[in-house]
Amino acid sequence: MLLEKLKIKIDDKYVSVDKGTKFYQLLDKNYKEDIYPIILAKFNNIYLELTDEIKENGDLVWIRLDNAIAIKAYRRALQFVFIKATLDLFNECSITIQHSIRNGLYGEVHKDVALNEEDIKLIKNRMMEIINKDIVIEKCEVKTKDAINIFKTYKMNDKVRLLSSLKNDNVKLYKIDDRYDYFYGNMVYSTGILKYFDLEYYDPGFVLNFPKVKEPTKVCKFVDIPQLSKVFKETKRWISILDVADVSSLNEKIRSHEKEDIIRVSEALHEKKIAQIADMILNKENTKIVLIAGPSSSGKTTFSKRLAIQLRVNGYKPLLISLDDYYIDRDKTPLDENGKPDFESINALDLEFFNNQLKDLLSNKAVKLPKYNFKTGKREETKENIELSQNGIIVIEGIHGLNPKLIYKIADENKFKIYISALTQLNLDNHNRISTTDIRKIRRIVRDFLSRGYGGAETLEMWPSIKRGEEKNIFKYQEEADVLFNSTLVYEMAVLKKYALEELKKINNKKDSYVYYEAKRLMNIINFFEDIEKEKVPENSILREFIGGSCFYEY
Repeated sequence: MLLEKLKIKIDDKYVSVDKGTKFYQLLDKNYKEDIYPIILAKFNNIYLELTDEIKENGDLVWIRLDNAIAIKAYRRALQFVFIKATLDLFNECSITIQHSIRNGLYGEVHKDVALNEEDIKLIKNRMMEIINKDIVIEKCEVKTKDAINIFKTYKMNDKVRLLSSLKNDNVKLYKIDDRYDYFYGNMVYSTGILKYFDLEYYDPGFVLNFPKVKEPTKVCKFVDIPQLSKVFKETKRWISILDVADVSSLNEKIRSHEKEDIIRVSEALHEKKIAQIADMILNKENTKIVLIAGPSSSGKTTFSKRLAIQLRVNGYKPLLISLDDYYIDRDKTPLDENGKPDFESINALDLEFFNNQLKDLLSNKAVKLPKYNFKTGKREETKENIELSQNGIIVIEGIHGLNPKLIYKIADENKFKIYISALTQLNLDNHNRISTTDIRKIRRIVRDFLSRGYGGAETLEMWPSIKRGEEKNIFKYQEEADVLFNSTLVYEMAVLKKYALEELKKINNKKDSYVYYEAKRLMNIINFFEDIEKEKVPENSILREFIGGSCFYEY
C-alpha cells in the first residue's frame, strides 16, 4: 500500500514526504553541520519535537539552539542524561533538581556515602558515554496507571504522587535505553546533540552548567554566588518547616483542609525574616538610608511597607521614597539600541535632583517630594514640606536600588542594601522545577490584568524587554546586597491560578499569537495546583500586591 504524500515547505523550498515521517528524518548532513544544532521543529506555528510525526501539509521552520524555547528543551535533555548517568552508577540514590544558579542548575544526589568530587568526575564521564552513543530519546505515551507502576518500581514516590493527581488517562514519558522518566516540556530527539555542558561539585551537591541563548555553543564556568546560595538554603529550611516537599504534597494539604495553617506559617516566616532584617539595620551603625531593589513583580512595594513597620518597632521613624517618582519627563527618556524609550535605564531617573533631595533631608532640611504622573509623563511637585524626623531613616525602593550610580553623593557606610526576588520554593517533582521567572510572569499577568487593564498577551509580549532590562540593571548587583529576601510564598500559585488562567485562556484560543506557546506552557504548570480562595490571604501579604485587597494601598 502506497503511503500518503505530504507537501512541506522548508526554507522557501517544497519537499514531498510520506505521511508519518518523523521530523528528525528530514535532517540531512547539511542541517546537522549547521552553525547551531537543530533542537525543535516549528510546524504550522506550533513547536514540536523532532521525534513527532508529520501528519499534514504545512510550513516547517527548524528551531536551533539560539532560541529560548529550544535551549529549555536542551537543558531538560541534559538533566535527563545526568539522571540516567547517575542512576547507572549509583542505582539506589535519589536525585533532586532544586534551583537555578547563574547559567546552571543546582541539585543534590542522596546516597549512602555523601557525594564528592570523584563521584562528579565519574558521572560526567558516564554522561559523555551516553552522549557519544547518540541515543534517540524516545517519547512514549502510556496509560497513567502504567506510568505510576514504573515509578513505583523506581521508588520515586514524588512522581507517583504527581501522576496520581493527574486527571488524564494517558501520560507522556521519555526513555533513554531502559530508563524512563517524566519531564514537563519539550525534549531534544537524541543525546548526541548534547555536547555543550559542564558538571561541577558544589558542596553538598552539584551544578550542571548550560550554554546561554546568546552564546549557545559556549558554557561558562560556574561562579559562586554566596548571598544567593545562602537564601536558597534558608528557603530549603522553610520548606522543611512547612512540610511541603513539592506541588503534590501542597495539594494534599489543601485537600485535607490544612491550607489555613500553610498560609499562616508561610506568612509568619516572611514576617520573622523582615523583623530580622530590621534588627540587622538597627545593629549596623550609621545607617541613614535603606535601599530595596529587585526585579519586576518581586513585591518591593509591600516589602518596603512591612519593613517600615518593623523599623518603627525598633525605634526608627521611616520615610518611604519610591524611585518611580524621580523619572525624568517622558519626552526626555533616553533611547535604547533600537531607538525606543528605555524606561529601565538608570538614566531615566533624575539622579542629580534625587541626590540633592536626599542630601537636604539628611541635613535636616525640608523638601517637597515629587510625584510622577504616569498619565501625563511628567513629574509633579507635592505641596507638603517633608523633613526627616529625629531617629528618621530613609527607605528607598525601586529597580535601581543597588546600582552604585544611584546615590553617588551618599557614603556607603550610611547605606543598608536589600535585594528582594521571588525565588522558587516548590518543584513539580524532584526532576521538574518551576522557574523563578515563571513565578514572576504569573504574578505580573495577574497584577497587570486586575489593576492596570493589560491583557495577559500584552504582559508576555513585554517580558523579553523586561528581562533584558533586569539583566542589564538589576541582577548583576544582587551580590552587593547586605541581605537577600525571598518573597515567594509556598501557596501563592494556588491563589494566582484562577486569575492567571482567565487571561491565559484568551491567548490559548489564538494559535497565531506570538506568545501562544508560552501561554500554553504556563497554563499547564498552573493546572497542577489545587485552588485556594483569595479571601484566605492576609491583607498585609506580599501576595496582595498582585491580587488586590492590600491594607497598604488601593487597587
